[in-house]
Amino acid sequence: MPTRFTLIDSRISAIGALMVVFLVGCSPTTAPGGSTTSVAGPSPTVAGPSPTLAGRDAPPEAQLAAEGGDAVLGQLGSYTWLQSGSDSPWLPGAPIAVGTGEPLNVGLVPAGDIADWRARYVPSNAAGPRGAVVLGEGTGDPAFRAPKAGSWTVELFVEFAAGAGTASYYWLLDVS
Repeated sequence: MPTRFTLIDSRISAIGALMVVFLVGCSPTTAPGGSTTSVAGPSPTVAGPSPTLAGRDAPPEAQLAAEGGDAVLGQLGSYTWLQSGSDSPWLPGAPIAVGTGEPLNVGLVPAGDIADWRARYVPSNAAGPRGAVVLGEGTGDPAFRAPKAGSWTVELFVEFAAGAGTASYYWLLDVS
């Protein structure tokens, strides 16, 4: 007959094993390229997307405008959004004409909080991001300057606040 201490030791061992399984499942892993991701999902302290973005089945639209010009809706590429996502190839982008070095601003429709963003460009005939040049990166609303004269595909990668997801948007810039 097992003693009282043997039963307690068995329970402690079982609890310890469960904690190890839980901690291993929640620990970060290194993705290709060296970035760290969590396999456990967002932190429980994350409140969720802003009320204007909650309930949407895809990320908001993104509009690029040159200073004082009409906004052009970007092509939505790959994205993750709440519990869904979509994978897309590199897109040529929605056309917009701008001047060299002109200030460009991106707004979301509906408005939403952006945690991080990065804008980069490649020649418009490129099939992907190889050799892309960074135009800007930061937090909050994206703002950067147009590249040198030419025809360029610009990708804006956005990470939304509160763990809502990520999205890539594309424009075809005719820069003169």
